Amino acid sequence: MADDSATIEELIARLRSGDEGALAELFTRHQDRLKRIVHFRLDYRMAGRVSESDVIQETFISANKRVEHYLSKPEMPFFVWLRLLVQQQLADLHRHHLQAEMRDVRKEISLEQPAASPRTSLAMAAHLVGQVTSPSRAFSRIERIAKLEEALNQMEEIDREVIALRHFEELTNAEVAEVLDINLEAARKRYVRAIKRMKSIVSQMPWFKDG
Repeated sequence: MADDSATIEELIARLRSGDEGALAELFTRHQDRLKRIVHFRLDYRMAGRVSESDVIQETFISANKRVEHYLSKPEMPFFVWLRLLVQQQLADLHRHHLQAEMRDVRKEISLEQPAASPRTSLAMAAHLVGQVTSPSRAFSRIERIAKLEEALNQMEEIDREVIALRHFEELTNAEVAEVLDINLEAARKRYVRAIKRMKSIVSQMPWFKDG
């Protein structure tokens, strides 16, 4: 039975001692945060092909197979390790669907760019533009995403990642610093600067003003 009162540290200690149930409890604790990452990073053009729940399930299977790898790196926070597994699952899915089926999925925009991994600028653009419910406006939405993606690519890569991690994935500054291998103060400063830059870019898109 899951012990909801146990801390993450206690669960990790149980995991290290060989408690097989500890991994499932730890994964459940972080599942909502992992879903948020998948929702943001999963390419919008793969809707109907891959479900977010499938990615989460495959991530747990991967975690179960690779738990010894985590235990060999005690300095890595458990959530950061799970996030890495999610990223690996998404990279494999994007590679499979967006390369093997390029004619069906990638013909809409950005054909000339590689699809080996989910791109932060595309994910940010898709979420900022939002969902368009009217079929007659579908192409307009694709165009808007493409234009905003191009504009966001003018930002430094690390600044896009800081925004993605803090604003869209809702990681803490400490977690951002861990993921990007920068110090905590640098993560804080970069986020403030980057969010201002992103807002400036978005404000130049006329359709954000007139809807």
